[in-house]
Parts: sequence; structure tokens; C-alpha cells
Amino acid sequence: MGERAVPRYSQIVVELRRRIETGELAPGDRLPSTREITRQWGVAMATATKVLTELRREGMVRAVPGIGTVVEAPSRPVRTARPPSAPSVPGRTADTPSGQSALTLERIIAAAVTVADAEGLAAVSMRRVAGELRAAPMSLYRHVADKDDLLTRMMDTAIAEHPLPAAPPEGWREAIELAARQLWELFRRHPWFAPALSVTRPQLVTSALPYSEWILSVLHSHGLDLHSAFTAHLMLLNYARGIAVNLEADREAEAHSGLDSEEWTDTQEPALLEILATGRFPALSRLAATGYHLDLDALFEFGLQRLLDGLASLLDENSAG
Repeated sequence: MGERAVPRYSQIVVELRRRIETGELAPGDRLPSTREITRQWGVAMATATKVLTELRREGMVRAVPGIGTVVEAPSRPVRTARPPSAPSVPGRTADTPSGQSALTLERIIAAAVTVADAEGLAAVSMRRVAGELRAAPMSLYRHVADKDDLLTRMMDTAIAEHPLPAAPPEGWREAIELAARQLWELFRRHPWFAPALSVTRPQLVTSALPYSEWILSVLHSHGLDLHSAFTAHLMLLNYARGIAVNLEADREAEAHSGLDSEEWTDTQEPALLEILATGRFPALSRLAATGYHLDLDALFEFGLQRLLDGLASLLDENSAG
């Protein structure tokens, strides 16, 4: 019997894995999209999708909403390859004693944040967190009142990790940009944060108060009354949050479909092109011909600048008055 032929998708996986392991593709570098793989290797879209799915299964790459599939950092834990008994949360080791004496509030929060960062907020439950800590679920209630209390503490801890500087820049625009971008980075680091944050029923997250104080102080010191300044603060907060909710939603959609956002878009392209071929949407047709890459970071920055332009006009009006 002759040697069994290696599937085409496996050959491409081997090549991309080699590029990653040799450093030709470094952590954070974007991999070829499914469309690029089909063109470069002359394979079908299903084969290209299978290539990226296999690399994700191995933990070598991950999907980033609005960007595509990127090389995973070696230091990140690979959940798919981890044996059931291996640690998955900070401070947990094979010989960590179980029981209430091993629990602290800090370890409970860290475990919950780790689960939420890796698998989404829906994966966080008192039973799941207790399992990560090898403790009885009821023992957690000695430290947190319920899941809502745990969530508030998770948010408080996540914000506290990266506090604002002691003093804002002198210019109001630079100061607001700094706070807004830092908030966006927070949402980026913790995709579950934005959908968990309520604007209409805000949680008492102590570490978030410096953000409110920062923006209120900056805008009020440049002539805006406190009510208008707080409204501007909520506008900026909800703007960043509105874009960031796509991060968690996209991750959930990928988990259910097995396709990242770019791969899913590729599946919709034939139907869209058929509609555009009717000539009813000439502007969209011209855009489709040139291509459009959705970049959430660029989208956030574009909108932030337009919002700040509007605030500049408002501040100028108040100064003139």
C-alpha cells in the first residue's frame, strides 16, 4: 500500500504553523484571511476555513473582532490543550488545598475574571468559579453576596488595574482623549465588561468614579456647567460601550458558528453581490468594488474625534457667552 496522501488543509496548517514557530509570524501578526488562503494556495473556501479552525483549536491563533485572525501570544494559556487537572486561574496549582481556608476574595474575583476573559460572561457562575478554585460553591458566599455582587467586584478590579494618571493634561481635548482611549482599552482587554455595564441602572463600581470625576472636572474647568459636563461624560461612555458590545457578541457568534467575523462575511458575499448587481445601490456597489475592512479601533477613533469636535463647539459657545 502506498503512503496516505496528506490532506490539503493539513499541508497549509503545517506551513502556517512553521511560520509561527520560526517567528516569521510574530504574536499579534494577522494571518492570511480565508479569502487570501484560497487565492494563495488555490483551495476552496471550506478548506481555508478548516485551516484557521485547526490553528485556533491548537491555540496558536485567535480571532479578534474587526481585525481578523492573529497569532496568539505564547504566554496565554491554551484551553483546548490543557488537561482537566491543569491550573486555569491565578494562584491555583495541583497541590492547592481545597476548602474554605484556601479561599480569599481576591482569588475568587481573579478566577471569575479569568473565566470571563477566556469564555465570556455567560460562562461565569458561582459553581464554575468554585470549580476553578476547587472549592464548594456555597463557600463562595462567605466572600460575595451573590453573582451580581461578584460581577460588580470583577468590574471594580478590572478598572483598578489601570488607573488614570494623577493629573490630566492641560488641554481639555487631550485630557478627554486620554480617558476615553483608556476606557476603550479596558473594554478591549475584557470583552465582557461593556455588555455587563449598565448606563440606566449603573452599578456602584468605585474604581469607575475617578473617570467621572476626571471628565467632570476637565469640562467644568473649561466653562461647561456640571449637568452638561455629566451628560457629555455619559455620551462618551455610552459611545465607547456601544462599539465595545460587539466584542463579546462576536466572540459568542464565533463560538456557535465556528467562523470568525471575516469568515462569516465571506459566506454572505455571494448573496450581497447578487443584490448589488441589480444596480439599485450604486454607492454601495462602488464601495464593494474597492473593499471595506471593518476595524473597530479605527471606528472608535473616528467617532471619538467627531464627538470631541462637537464638544469643542459647545465649549466655544460657553466661552463666548
